[in-house]
Amino acid sequence: MAILPGDLSWDSAAPEGALPLYDFHTHSLLSDGVLVPIELFRRAVVAGYAGMGLSDHSGAGGLERRLHEAAADCRLARERWDFPVYPGVELTHVPASAIAELAALARRSGALYVVVHGETPVEPTEPGTNLAAVSCPNVDLLAHPGLLTETEARLAAENNVFVEVTAKFGHSLGNGRVVELARQAGARVLLGSDAHDPGGLLSPDFARTVLLGAGVKQHELPGILRDNAETMLERIRRREESQ
Repeated sequence: MAILPGDLSWDSAAPEGALPLYDFHTHSLLSDGVLVPIELFRRAVVAGYAGMGLSDHSGAGGLERRLHEAAADCRLARERWDFPVYPGVELTHVPASAIAELAALARRSGALYVVVHGETPVEPTEPGTNLAAVSCPNVDLLAHPGLLTETEARLAAENNVFVEVTAKFGHSLGNGRVVELARQAGARVLLGSDAHDPGGLLSPDFARTVLLGAGVKQHELPGILRDNAETMLERIRRREESQ
């Protein structure tokens, strides 16, 4: 296997006293990542992650299969490493009018959380995707929303949909707007790596850099990195317990 950027960062565990590192937007080779899920989880453990979710890309086809396979490795990592990792899905480039239907299907198929691939500035996501996502009760996270609107931010707050500040190159062009509108509307923000390989995983320092660069204030960092992420994790755990 070729050496990837993340292969040389095995000593990047969070220093004592640092804010916890959570990530609910990652990908494996079940969609377009490069690692099997269990190796991705192992690398996240060594990198100092406190918890994560796996949200491989999907439309209608293959959704149930991906979730079934992801769930097996998530369960293995929780049982043997005591690492809180859970299966989700990222609905990607689906018709905006199908988001509610597919999000409900994902939840019935075992997704403990649902991400929607938002209207990033660098891909031709269908207009209306952001609005459909923040209006849907089965969606948990709107990823890289790009030119988020005031209406979308307000609906995200009202419907308890997190909006993402992303570390992913290109997708991150809208981060500053997302932070400002989320702050105004009272919508909750999550940081996501959108990692597809080991080098895409976050480190504590880079997580802070992405957020501060997007306009997050120093005093807001604990609310995003710890409080919002742990709220998301608790939501997922309640669903897992109810299954």
